[in-house]
Amino acid sequence: MIRLLRAAELSADGVVSALARPHVTADPDVVARVAAIVDEVRRRGDAALLDFTKRFDGIELRPEELRVSDAELAAATVPARLQVALAEAARRIEAFHRHQLPRSWWVRDEHGSLLGQQVMPLDRVGCYVPGGTAAYPSTVLMNLIPARVAGVRDLVVVSPPGGDGCVPAAVLVAARVAGATEVYRVGGAQAVAALAYGTATLPPVDKIVGPGNLYVALAKRLVFGDVGIDLIAGPSEVVVVADRTAEAAHVAADLLAQAEHDPMARAVCLTDDAALGARVVAAVARQCPALPRAAIAEAAIRSHGAVVVTRDLGEALAIANRLAPEHLELAVADPFAWLPAVRHAGAIFLGVHTPEVVGDYLAGPNHVLPTAATARFASGLSVEDFVKRSSLIHYTPAGLRAAWPHLAALADAEGLHGHGEAARIRLDDPRTRGDH
Repeated sequence: MIRLLRAAELSADGVVSALARPHVTADPDVVARVAAIVDEVRRRGDAALLDFTKRFDGIELRPEELRVSDAELAAATVPARLQVALAEAARRIEAFHRHQLPRSWWVRDEHGSLLGQQVMPLDRVGCYVPGGTAAYPSTVLMNLIPARVAGVRDLVVVSPPGGDGCVPAAVLVAARVAGATEVYRVGGAQAVAALAYGTATLPPVDKIVGPGNLYVALAKRLVFGDVGIDLIAGPSEVVVVADRTAEAAHVAADLLAQAEHDPMARAVCLTDDAALGARVVAAVARQCPALPRAAIAEAAIRSHGAVVVTRDLGEALAIANRLAPEHLELAVADPFAWLPAVRHAGAIFLGVHTPEVVGDYLAGPNHVLPTAATARFASGLSVEDFVKRSSLIHYTPAGLRAAWPHLAALADAEGLHGHGEAARIRLDDPRTRGDH
């Protein structure tokens, strides 16, 4: 079911090539349809949202029903077990993200001039929460809580209505726990367009976050520049680096936990122990049929999964860095000793008692992470994604006099003499000649 590869036979380059997913480009017809939806919402506002909700979701709404009422939000309930879990996850997510809060600051240079940075939260953020056959309350928590910690004033949730015309109760309760200020029953590319450009019912936001299907991803890409976005996420992925101390059943379960997301998900084990590798292969074959989403997991494992036997753990880490995975598990005897060897990973899970699933739901760090090897240059969602930084500059007369020769030289070099003149003209001002 899952491939068994040997780095000694393929080389590191060969392993990386064998694990590469084919580059997928969106069908031009789909891109054109998304662009048409976005344009329609931009031109017709609420009327377009209502039309698309009827066409794509089979739900006929009145304009006043687009927004979930405060009463409906307050009345949403979930089983006590889930309510407790949501509250605990929210507590941990908030506690972790409070450590990320950037600060404003000033410094004074040798001439008495002040230089600094002012950090300000965005005013308004929109979170897209997928709908359909499943509810994703963890998406709400992971996207809204860091925004709230950052100080964002308006926290907006959009999610497609289910067959009953309602947003799932689990999403509504999570929105309430996370501090959402508005919730709308609208999904798809049309929801992204509404967040970007606004309608009579849904005012525009400054940034759009949250996962979605191909239509949502293309719409986010299309509106980027008019608003900010988090990232364009690809299929989920995990790489488990394991030594002989790891349990094959645990490694197999972690591979399958990612594989059940999507047929395109990638699940890879890199191990220096050939016997462990063989046991992982057997455990995957044994565990997969018992999963409710076995067909999805099997498709992913067959096409994008592998157990790779490496010469040593150093080679395993080198291959892992080449893959730059969304999730990296160090299921080894001394994970902290190997941590300095990790160069590229969205999130790193250290030790045999740290399955990736704790990061999905409860540990606290964000589960919105770079995929498709973009961990080489990108990071997971954080409080810093919901703030802006403005540079602060206050020059004294002495500071401007000291800067003038350098300003003049640089302006002359670039042929922008007006730049130099804007500084020079102040040197003749009595307030600049004296230090007062």
